[in-house]
Amino acid sequence: MGDPVAPVVVPVVVPSIPTGPLSPAWRECVGTGRLNLALRADHLASLARVQREIGFAHLRGHGLLSDDMGVVRSAEVDGLTHTRYSFTYVDQVHDAFLSLGIRPFVELGFMPSLLASGPETVFWWKGNITPPADLRAWVELVQALLRHLIDRYGIEEVRRWPIEVWNEPNLDIFWKDADQDAYFRLYEATARAVKDVDASLQVGGPAISPGADEWWAPFADFVTSRDVPIDFVSRHAYSSREAQTIPFGTYQELRPPQDLLDQLAAPRAHLEGTPLAGLPVHITEFNTSYRPDNPIHDTAYHAAYLAPVLAGGGELVDSFSYWTFCDVFEELDVPTSFFHGGFGLLTHRQVAKPTFHLFAFMARMGSQVLARGDDHLVCVDPSGRVTVLAWQPVGGTDAPATPERHEVTLSVPLALAGEPCPDGSGVFVLRERVNEVDGNAFAAWRELGRPMSPDAGQLEILRRCERPAVEHHRLRTIDGRVELRLSLSRHEVTFVELTVVRESHHEGLDDRRLLGADDDRLVAEHER
Repeated sequence: MGDPVAPVVVPVVVPSIPTGPLSPAWRECVGTGRLNLALRADHLASLARVQREIGFAHLRGHGLLSDDMGVVRSAEVDGLTHTRYSFTYVDQVHDAFLSLGIRPFVELGFMPSLLASGPETVFWWKGNITPPADLRAWVELVQALLRHLIDRYGIEEVRRWPIEVWNEPNLDIFWKDADQDAYFRLYEATARAVKDVDASLQVGGPAISPGADEWWAPFADFVTSRDVPIDFVSRHAYSSREAQTIPFGTYQELRPPQDLLDQLAAPRAHLEGTPLAGLPVHITEFNTSYRPDNPIHDTAYHAAYLAPVLAGGGELVDSFSYWTFCDVFEELDVPTSFFHGGFGLLTHRQVAKPTFHLFAFMARMGSQVLARGDDHLVCVDPSGRVTVLAWQPVGGTDAPATPERHEVTLSVPLALAGEPCPDGSGVFVLRERVNEVDGNAFAAWRELGRPMSPDAGQLEILRRCERPAVEHHRLRTIDGRVELRLSLSRHEVTFVELTVVRESHHEGLDDRRLLGADDDRLVAEHER
């Protein structure tokens, strides 16, 4: 038998003309936990890093009106009950957000206990999930809040804050008895209250969870038949199956990434032919697992899984909000370990997870799409800068095991300041990698012995290990193109930036005279 013949790799030919703009929907909003957490230094330090390296437009969180935000206060004096609204914490939270360049995506909830019709709560921090005992008192609170925000920040600013009514009312853990009629009444009263303050304020809902698309038809019928204001619709998307609990943790099977894209497409599909068709669609939460204690969130696999979702989701919705930007989060309880499967892009103390780097890579992509495939996204800027995001496709629990390597070969057009790139031009290739080893603080943490509370030295190691691996080399163009061959390791997401080289002449400089100049690469560079 002869030697095996290597397979012929035919590069994907990337078009020279953009197919359209890269949608910003993936960065229009990001999630947090309850808003009270924004009073903490660790939370704000994490948000500051996220905004520096990614830059989201809006931030959505629970509990704006819950008791720990201290909005509805009462005092008993001489047998009389006196009630006052206090916006002290609300102001601190919103001031901090705006100072970091991010606007609120307002979620109205949960119910202040002084207005609640019952004692039922959700989460470790006990957000009240019952309807108001007096709908008029709720309306007065909503309007007082909005008028205060307008007085403080100005009407033009607050008009840019979408206002969502409640959170997942189809689930009885979030809305008492999952009472649809009661939610519709709440939505109507709230939407009318918002518009009475200012008709240009944006209000919407119903913020339903996955698996509740049967709510769309009655919701559309209700708001249409009663002429209830609605400026956008909202839904959530998660792709995990039932929880398999362990002490202080959870494992879950995952459906394929396409399932998330199908969920993003669901609202428009269900509202087609209704008066709500054509409204903006906001996915105000999405992730793989809906549990804040699932280790999948910390892994390189998770970044590779979400890469096609970020690359393609903007074609389906106006925004899709990753839940959440950091692990300062306490729905089930206070986390018991540094890495604990939290939702966050960042751990406590701002250590980046692989998925953080996926978002940071997306933030550096060019503004126009040249090509999109199952394992790549290629973009270009008006200046001619070309960027490539590539990933190893993964398919969820039922898919075959991912191989150790994945090859992506692209024939990429190059331009110099928007003009065709002359043949033989040098192209500088800068590549960053995140995989099971590189840019993977979770892997380093496991190798360190899984310290529950890392000391200063261990934190420094994790910060060093979180950085993507960087490599660079030089290619040359042929027919105005460069052939980019990317060999990706297991569960890798890689970012590549291509820059056409403008040579500068240095009189007398000769790299062959350097020690080590017998290196073939240096000699070849000189001869160019």
